[in-house]
Amino acid sequence: MRSYYALFLLLVCSLSVGGDTPASPLDVTIKSLEGNDIDLAKTYEGKVCMIVNVPSKCSLTEQHEQLAELHERYHARGLEILVFPCNDFGADEPGTNEEIKMFFHTNFGEEFELFDRISVQGEHASPLYKYLTSTESNGTLGGEIERNFTKFLVDRGGNVVARFKPGVKSDTPELVTAIEDALAADPSVEDEWSDSTINTLSGQAVL
Repeated sequence: MRSYYALFLLLVCSLSVGGDTPASPLDVTIKSLEGNDIDLAKTYEGKVCMIVNVPSKCSLTEQHEQLAELHERYHARGLEILVFPCNDFGADEPGTNEEIKMFFHTNFGEEFELFDRISVQGEHASPLYKYLTSTESNGTLGGEIERNFTKFLVDRGGNVVARFKPGVKSDTPELVTAIEDALAADPSVEDEWSDSTINTLSGQAVL
């Protein structure tokens, strides 16, 4: 009887995420800017990832340079910045993949991991962003994306541990501290990130 009950609970939990929402944020395969399939879980296993939806044209584009500085500063320690071009807000990413690639490589070299342009909201949202925005799968860090440059921090164990609003610059102390803590954390210790820690970071993210 208990085994049937456990199976029932597992089924309910899997259905509650719904549709093609992945079981974890990196449990997806996404096209690179060049059209190659990238298994995020395998490619970034053991890494700390910052997931950012970005435009080429936006009043916040100075944050590209800040992201490049973060990459240069922390990449050797395990930080990966995953950039997802997005045209959902004000049509500020209208270019082709080739034009997007040219913009980033001309201005920032190859500092970022560039992916195919995706949608981050609504029924056409990428499975990655369905997970990130769902309060069922991502708890208090879920919720609709308000604008480009929303930042999600994923720890070495594949858990979303912080979310920062677009206006929170990539060089703010709160964001830098979250990155350093995630890089220092031991992924083999399950309670390294307690609920109180996650709530604190989430609170900082909405400032």
